Amino acid sequence: MKILGIDPGSTRIGYGIIEDAVGLKLLDYGVLEIKENNLPSRLNRLSVLFDELIKKHRPELAGVEKIFFAKNTKTAIDVSHSRGVILAAIQKNQIPIMEFTPNEVKLAVSGYGLSDKKAVAKMVMRILNLKELKGYDDASDAIAIALTTAFNKKLAGLARK
Repeated sequence: MKILGIDPGSTRIGYGIIEDAVGLKLLDYGVLEIKENNLPSRLNRLSVLFDELIKKHRPELAGVEKIFFAKNTKTAIDVSHSRGVILAAIQKNQIPIMEFTPNEVKLAVSGYGLSDKKAVAKMVMRILNLKELKGYDDASDAIAIALTTAFNKKLAGLARK
């Protein structure tokens, strides 16, 4: 089963694609960078890039991080807009969605809900037997979300029978 993990952002959206078959395997990861200046243009560009990502990989399940902000309301609103585009694209493609808070992802991957980004990235590499992960933290966070989705899919009744 191909699983897509998404770490939503306003201008950088992390993604990770894993295969959950006989073990877990990383297929692809990276960041969708949105450089348009105004909100409608940014959301439109995200929609195009995200549709391309889904068509390229054809995931069967998606995990998306829930928004959890306490400090910056403007950032939370901008991320909410992006997250809405992402959820709509996943839904449009009839892909089941699971959502997790940042603490749930950290707990699932590292065993500690307050782990920092370095600890999460280190555990992602250990779980997938990788020597390194290149790029922004958004990508390693997205892989962690994909792993959390894989770990929880049986509980949600989304595992293959």
